[in-house]
Amino acid sequence: MKKTSFILISIAVALSVSSCKSRESAFAQAYQQALDEESQRTAVITEPVQPVITQPVQPVVTVQPVEPVQPVQPVVEEVDLSDVRTIDSDLEVVTGDALKTFSVVVGSFITKSNADGLMATLRSQGYDARVVRTNETISGRTGWYRVIASSSDIKSDAARTRDALKGKYPGAWLLLKK
Repeated sequence: MKKTSFILISIAVALSVSSCKSRESAFAQAYQQALDEESQRTAVITEPVQPVITQPVQPVVTVQPVEPVQPVQPVVEEVDLSDVRTIDSDLEVVTGDALKTFSVVVGSFITKSNADGLMATLRSQGYDARVVRTNETISGRTGWYRVIASSSDIKSDAARTRDALKGKYPGAWLLLKK
């Protein structure tokens, strides 16, 4: 019995070894066939390529004659000074910012405290008020405090402010700084 078992096992081993060989060769054949098919699909046939020769494009430039530029003279606006006054004596800003060319005067006082009171009222209304002192003599009195409601380098701006204040301050006038 042992002999029979040994023979059967030997035959089984022989069959298994011989069957592995055929599997390996079958695998190798399938792999080779796949490589051949792949190489047939990707086979590149090259034909000679003719070079494309292009001529350089010349840009079209149109030259337009240009007229010479004439220098522009600045426009000097003539300012009507008929409704503007000047003060011949020295002006000294006592309270507030420096004066610009045109100022709107709304009050004149001999005492500084009265001028300061009007200036405070104007400032509370949003005006950039200031007080200036002059050495002019009016009705025998020298040294007046003028209350300026606003000051501007543009006459039309100052005139608008003066016109707006004339209802409350009928004697409002424009002062031209020399």
